[in-house]
Amino acid sequence: MPELPEVETVRRGLEPAMTGHVILRAEVRRPDLRWPFPDRMAERLTGARVERLRRRSKYILADLSTGETLLIHLGMSGRMLISGQAPGVFHHDHPAPAKHDHVVLDMEGGARVAFNDARRFGAMDLMPTATAEAHPLLAGLGPEPFGNDFAEPYLIARLKGRATPIKAALLDQTVVAGLGNIYVSEVLHRAGIDPRRKAGRIAAERVAGLVLIIRQVLAEAIEAGGSSLRDYRQADGELGYFQHAFRVYDRAGEPCPTPGCTGTIARIVQSGRSSYYCPVCQR
Repeated sequence: MPELPEVETVRRGLEPAMTGHVILRAEVRRPDLRWPFPDRMAERLTGARVERLRRRSKYILADLSTGETLLIHLGMSGRMLISGQAPGVFHHDHPAPAKHDHVVLDMEGGARVAFNDARRFGAMDLMPTATAEAHPLLAGLGPEPFGNDFAEPYLIARLKGRATPIKAALLDQTVVAGLGNIYVSEVLHRAGIDPRRKAGRIAAERVAGLVLIIRQVLAEAIEAGGSSLRDYRQADGELGYFQHAFRVYDRAGEPCPTPGCTGTIARIVQSGRSSYYCPVCQR
């Protein structure tokens, strides 16, 4: 499933085609994805101007001139792909609608944005912009990793006394929003922390150090366009490249890249998910 860097990369790719532009025509080509689409979604989107395109955790939010916000979740295999012409960025002919193009937005300026989702685990919803943060998918989310609320004292307080493994604690979206399996593995390797360590047993100074490392890893991944392992593509159809910089994720059996470390990357399963780490330098 796309994590924060992939979703942020898609958001940035969509901005030239969507922000400030009117949705001239919206086509909804099936009744649902993971959940049913909202009533009259095509009608409510058609004619609306996209005032702002933002991200909250792993969700893209398009604030519209109608006072509603379009929520987009990519799910396991969802893609937001652009064709046509967006000023200064894209210039392609529109392809014939693909089998899994479930929602198609023809934008002012000539661009077409298609939500393609082969597995249909993605989602779209419409909600009042004024109360968007109260939406059930958003209400319980923790602070954004790049926001001021995600600070060292906050993380120390949230992890204090927790008996869950640090890997599970950082995957908890109420603790910090947007982190997923890939980037938590990479963060913990850089921090030298064993993913099995109980969160509440890690020294405060090591927990504090995680804040900067989390931001560094995410920033590097965004700069690389995210990680493409299976289905993920950027909005222009290109792959992300951060997978080439993985230190541990999906590298079981390979030498640890930490200078001077003689360890070998291992894979374990935690809460049904693969964790990759070095048993020598992560403690």
